[in-house]
Amino acid sequence: MLNWIMQNLATILISLALLIVVVLIVMRLIRKKRQGGPFCGCGCANCAMRDRCHKR
Repeated sequence: MLNWIMQNLATILISLALLIVVVLIVMRLIRKKRQGGPFCGCGCANCAMRDRCHKR
């Protein structure tokens, strides 16, 4: 088992780093949505979907 881990250490570390990045992005999107901010990351002033995105 230890031999397999050592042979695949680079793949394991890169996968963990990517997983952490994805989790942080999802957490940020959830936090912004709960605060009532734009979910897509852009402003709502000129957005064509602004009436469907946020209930007023």
